[in-house]
Amino acid sequence: MKHYAVFGSPIHHSQSPFIHAMFAQQTGIALEYTAIEAGHDDFRAKLDASAVDGANVTLPLKKDAFTLCADVSSRARRARAVNTLIRDGDGWRGDNTDGLGLVRDLTERRGMDLRQRRVLMLGAGGAAHGVAPALLDAGVRELVIVNRTISRAEQLSDALGEPDRVHARGWDALAKLGSFDLLINATAASRSGALLTLPMALVESRSDAVDLSYGEAAVAFLAWARAAGCVKTVDGLGMLVEQAAESFLLWHGVRPQTDAVFADLSARSVALFTAD
Repeated sequence: MKHYAVFGSPIHHSQSPFIHAMFAQQTGIALEYTAIEAGHDDFRAKLDASAVDGANVTLPLKKDAFTLCADVSSRARRARAVNTLIRDGDGWRGDNTDGLGLVRDLTERRGMDLRQRRVLMLGAGGAAHGVAPALLDAGVRELVIVNRTISRAEQLSDALGEPDRVHARGWDALAKLGSFDLLINATAASRSGALLTLPMALVESRSDAVDLSYGEAAVAFLAWARAAGCVKTVDGLGMLVEQAAESFLLWHGVRPQTDAVFADLSARSVALFTAD
C-alpha cells in the first residue's frame, strides 16, 4: 500500500483525504492518504519524515513546494507554485493541477464560457499563481490582479509574460477599475475571519463570482457577490475535486470519475456546515 498526504496550515478542514479515499474505492487502488499540519518552518522536515510516495500541497506552502523540487512541469514553472509532489528517487518532481481543475469545473460543470471575459483576481499568493496561467489559456480577454502589496501582484503579472492582457493594481485602485465579467477571490482573508471590503461597482448585470476556498471560508465573499448582483456564485469545492483527480492521475496513471465524488462531497459539506 502506498502512502500520500496533503500538507498545509490550517489543514483540519481539508476534504482531500475523503476525496482520495473515494477515488481509491472507485479505481480499486489501495492507498493511505492523510492530512498533515505544516507551516513554512517545518514543511520540509515533516515531508521528509512522512516518507510519502506523493503529496498535495495547499496554503501557504505552494511556493515552498516549488523551491524544493528537482524538476517541475511546464504548468508549475509558469505558475511558480506546486500543489502536487511526485516522488522521484530521493527527490521530488512538482506539478500544478489547480488551474486545470478550476477551468474544468467552471466550463464543464458550471457551464461558464471564459473566452473574452474581463476577470478580476483578488490576491497574488500561491492560489492565484496556480490558476492564472490556466485562465489565460482558457481565453480570458483581460486579467487584472489586485493585491494589498502591489509588488506581489506585479511579480505575478510579470511572470505571466502577457502585458497586453495582464495588469497589476493595488487594493486602493479597486474603486477605479470598473466592472468585471468574472471576479475570483484567491485571498486567504476569509480563512482568518477577515472580511473583504469591496465596491459594488465591480459587478455588472452578467457578472459571476468564484471563491477558490470552500465551505465556511467562502461564505463571506460569495454572500457579498450575491448581494452585489452576481449571476453565478461558485465556491472552490468543484475545483478541489478536479485538481485532486489530476493529482491522482499523475500518481496512479488513471483519472477517476469526478461527478459522483463531487455530489457526495457537496452533500457531506452541507451536512458538516449545518451541524456547525
